Parts: sequence; C-alpha cells; structure tokens
Amino acid sequence: MKKYITHITVVIFLLVLNACQKGEINSLNTPVVDVISKNPTKSDLFNLVTGAESGMRNSLAVYLDGEGIIGREIYRFSGSEPRYTTDLLGGGTKTLDNNTFYLTNPWVSRYQVARQCFILQDAIKNTKPEIATDAQKKAFTGFAKTLIGYQLLLNINMTNTNGARIPVANDDVLRGVITDPNVVMDSILKFLDAGKADLTGSEVIFPLSSGFTGFKNAAGLIKFNRAIAARVHIYRKNWAEALTALNESFFDLNGDFNMGIYHTFSTNGGDLANTMFIAPNGNGEVRVSHPSFATDVQAGDDRVKLKTALRTSSASQSGLTGDRDVIVWTSPSSPISIIRNEELILIYAEAKIQLNQLPDAEVALNRIRTGHHLGAYSGDKTQAAYLTELLYNRRYSLFMEGHRWIDLRRYNLLNTLPIDRVNDDVWAKYPLPQSESNL
Repeated sequence: MKKYITHITVVIFLLVLNACQKGEINSLNTPVVDVISKNPTKSDLFNLVTGAESGMRNSLAVYLDGEGIIGREIYRFSGSEPRYTTDLLGGGTKTLDNNTFYLTNPWVSRYQVARQCFILQDAIKNTKPEIATDAQKKAFTGFAKTLIGYQLLLNINMTNTNGARIPVANDDVLRGVITDPNVVMDSILKFLDAGKADLTGSEVIFPLSSGFTGFKNAAGLIKFNRAIAARVHIYRKNWAEALTALNESFFDLNGDFNMGIYHTFSTNGGDLANTMFIAPNGNGEVRVSHPSFATDVQAGDDRVKLKTALRTSSASQSGLTGDRDVIVWTSPSSPISIIRNEELILIYAEAKIQLNQLPDAEVALNRIRTGHHLGAYSGDKTQAAYLTELLYNRRYSLFMEGHRWIDLRRYNLLNTLPIDRVNDDVWAKYPLPQSESNL
C-alpha cells in the first residue's frame, strides 16, 4: 500500500518551501502529528487551520506565472531562471520538464495543504467536548474539505488529461492516477459538497486571515465554498448547477467587483511576501504583459491601465520583448485573489449563454463592460458572438488570476494563442510529475 505521505514527497516539499509559516506542521511524519491527532488542544486545532490557509500561498507565484506564460498573458524575464522563456514557451526543442520547479513546487504544495487538512479532520475526531462542541467541530471539517477540493482543482488545472491522484485520508489506500479530468473534478465537487454539508449549522471559532474578511463565519465560508463550486461546474459544463451554486455564493450582479476571498501576504518576519509583485521598470527580474494584451484591447477599456503600466524602456530576453509591466499587485504585501465577485458575474454570464438565456447574459456582460468604461454590448445577438464577448471579458477582467490558459483550453481555442518565435509551442497541459510516475 502506498500512503498519501509517500505521494506528496514531503522531503522534496521541505526543500522548496518559500517560508515557514506559523501553524504549519513542516514534518508530517513525526510523533508530534500523532500527538496532535490523538489529543488536540484548541491551540493545536487553530494552528492546523492557520497552517492550511497559509500553505495555500506556497508556490502560488510559480503556478500563476506558469499558467500566465503558457497562456500568453505575460513574459517572465529572469537573469537566474531561463526556463521561463524556454520550457514554458516551448522555445526551440524545449518541452515541459516533469521534474522541475514550475511543476513540482506548486504540485507538491497543493497536496501538502490537503495533507494538513486530513490531519485536521483526524484531530477533530478525537477532540474532547470541552475543546470544541459538535457544531464547532463541523466548522473545522467543513473548512478542511473545502480547501482539499480547491487545492485539487489547481493541480488538475495544470495536468489536465495527464491526470492527478485523489487525496485520501491518512490510512486509506492511495489509488492510481486518474487521467479523466472530469472524474477528478467530480471528486472535487464531492469534497466541496461535503464541506458545505459540514459548514451548514456549524459554528466557526477558528481564526482566519484578513483575506477572509466578511466570510469568517459559517455562512461566509459556505458562500466561499459555493463560489469555488460554481467555477468547477462551468469547467464540467454543468450550467444549471453553476447557477444554483452562484445563488448560494456571494455573487452580486451589482456588487463590488473585488469583493471576495484573498491570500494575504506581508514582509513581517516569518511571514511570506507576495513575489508576484516586481517593482516597475526593473531590469533583473521582470514580469511584462504579452504585447497582445495591449494591442487586442477595445478602445476605452480601462483594464489595460489598471493591470499594466508602460515602462520607461522596453524589456527583452531570448528574442522576446515587452513594454508594459504587470501592476496587478503593487507591493510585497498586496493580496492575491482566490475568487472575486467579478469572476462570479462572468460565470453567471457564461452559464446563461450556454443555456441560451441570452438577454440575461447580456445584462451581466454589460455590467462588466460599463464597469470598465466600455459602452453596452452592440454585437450580434447569437450564442457564438456572446461567447466571444465573454472570453474577451474573462481575459481582461481576470488577467493573471490563473484563468486564460484554462479558458482557451476548455473552448478548444489554444490554437488562437500567438506564437512569438519560430519553433515555440503552446502547451495544452503539464506532464505528470516524475514523482507520481515512480509510485
């Protein structure tokens, strides 16, 4: 039997962690874990939650950069790491490596969070009534199951038909790689649905970061859970189910675009800084938008200036050039969104288009357009035309939030992405990590 602890290759993970976060159990195969699981204190439970939330940030920048590069949202220039402009763009004869940082770091980090969530569930089973009531225990397990589903989603986003393993509880048998992404996403929905069931009627007593402001009680966490479920449902083409999930989420057609849940960062000692922030006009480490981001934008659309800034001089590397720095994040303490209301409005629009409820879809699309200084939609009133408009707005509203590559893949449009150099490639998926193949 292969244990889950083998699967996530803890030794490798510990070598690549960006920072040691408060509450995180760095060694998941020690007597300390056993003690916590069998007789947890309230502090132990709180630390497990804090560690799981914190761990979601590990290697997140690598994930976002990788998907942004493959999806031709950005170029990432680095004097110390040429693979951003070789492997990820298929430069020359280069292909994606199954045993290097841009795959293994985020992949292992996501399973590490899932593992900590299973430890939390084990601990809750043995928690004494004076430490947490039944209603309070349900909140812990509901949050844990929600995070497991969300973390698995990020991994199957990377590998797609190369597959993933469904994370399992500590003593369960680890099953083989599932290469049908729809089956994996159905498992994700099961985790999310179980999380919602546990959160219903629960009482939250554990602390969460300011990234969950407005969503720190049971009702708020259910809304978070259902927002992630709505995203999964559109990937599964479950259009009606997506709308149902939206109705239980924080979706607000007329609400603030940026209302949502975020990863938080800081430069405080022992915490993690947001490495998606790179100061504009730098020369060593540079993140610039792909030139098409500016050239394809509609006149008057404010999202180019909100998300990128013209450099004082162009940046170039390996035959690639960009003249607009990415400014989505303005400091090392800037939050990174997990899911925002603007995405939920676009999910609503997509589901309505696919259900051929086009007037409703147009209302949602116009909410996005007018919110970014564009006039009301005036194109053809066909499903195909509305889908083109949807994908345009997803591209500009959700720039560098980890969506464009996935969107074009699920609509079979990867062949529309630009090839910037002879012999470059647009990858459809990451390979399965070598560590998985060795199990």
